[in-house]
Amino acid sequence: MTLSQRLPYEMLLGWRYTRAGRATRRNGFISFISAASMLGIALGVAALIIVLSVMNGFQKDVAGRMLSVISHVEVFSPDGGALPDAARTLSEVRAHPEVIGAAPFIGAQGLLARGETMQGAIVRGIDPAMEPGVTDIAAQMKDTLLPKLVPGQFGILLGADLARKLGVGEGDQVTLIAPSGQVTPAGVVPRLKQMTVVGTFSSGHYEYDSALAMLHMDDAARIFRLEGPTGIRLKLRDLHQARQVTDELAGSLSGHLLLLDWTRQNRTWFAAVQLEKRMMFIILTLIVAVAAFNLVSTLVMTVQDKRADIAILRTLGASPASIMKTFMVQGALVGVIGTLAGLGLGLLIAFNIDVIVPFLERVFRASFLPKDIYLISKMPSDPQAADIVPIAVISLLLAFVATIYPSWRASRVNPAEALRYE
Repeated sequence: MTLSQRLPYEMLLGWRYTRAGRATRRNGFISFISAASMLGIALGVAALIIVLSVMNGFQKDVAGRMLSVISHVEVFSPDGGALPDAARTLSEVRAHPEVIGAAPFIGAQGLLARGETMQGAIVRGIDPAMEPGVTDIAAQMKDTLLPKLVPGQFGILLGADLARKLGVGEGDQVTLIAPSGQVTPAGVVPRLKQMTVVGTFSSGHYEYDSALAMLHMDDAARIFRLEGPTGIRLKLRDLHQARQVTDELAGSLSGHLLLLDWTRQNRTWFAAVQLEKRMMFIILTLIVAVAAFNLVSTLVMTVQDKRADIAILRTLGASPASIMKTFMVQGALVGVIGTLAGLGLGLLIAFNIDVIVPFLERVFRASFLPKDIYLISKMPSDPQAADIVPIAVISLLLAFVATIYPSWRASRVNPAEALRYE
């Protein structure tokens, strides 16, 4: 028994109408609208996959670069001063099974000056021996730049973009200006300290490369007049458990300390990305919906054109339900073909966007992602099944819903009236 003999005749007839609608000259306009509907569904599905993949990649890439500079969890004193008992706190956090790295640090704000050029900076005093255990950027510099941070020599590491703004390189002098100054008879005078640039680093994240400066923790303590570290940075076995670990440590650490995990440090940015992703999903889904509901006009005209065929089928014993199924198959096939074409096109572009975008930038001589605005300079992409499956399901459902009313109208055609003028 052949496949055509096993399939219900409604499916075979629906498929025949779909094919004939494209090939018959008489139905050229119907064929055009059907093709436009199919193309619209394909482009809408492809656009959804590409946009959501790029947004996923953007979020993943930026989060990864953030986490190469910041820690998973930070413990610090509520008043912003030195920790009351840093050694005890360090011992307590290391006792947690999820903590695989801990390092003290001094965090402060300052100004860096070179001649008449001044730049605000996030000043971080670190322990070169312990810092590689909590951040990836420090681990990369473990054997190259971090050994140059020797206490008492007042060396400083600058982000690459910060160094470029100041116009300095390795071996140059910059002046670090501490915000809390000395009280003199002439008033409050800010503390100044000449620092030697011992190197530059690049995390790939513009926000930190343009503002972060690292020096030895002992030098930072002397410049900012602190008794010890202002906080402890932690690296966890699983970064996605940061909130849970933070809550557990908050209840077990001695003293009144504040804890902040990486998701809360950047919660505004992550919330904005999620909101944008949801809004783009809704907007692009409406494009798919418009294309899908073009099927209504296509099927209405097809039903009008096939009234004689419907009447003949009814006189041969076809039930109204069979007529309805026939035209639903025709409309559903357009939705299925459009969805599959959109999935193929969307995934093809999403997986090759790292090649396509540079090519378009060269052709148009433009930069689509200025790194000082978008934090990264390359278009990332991360197609995820959690996005792709709902897109396909929604597209198919919309196409199916669009076929219901025209198919129902076809099932209500009166054979006698349809054949009266034939």
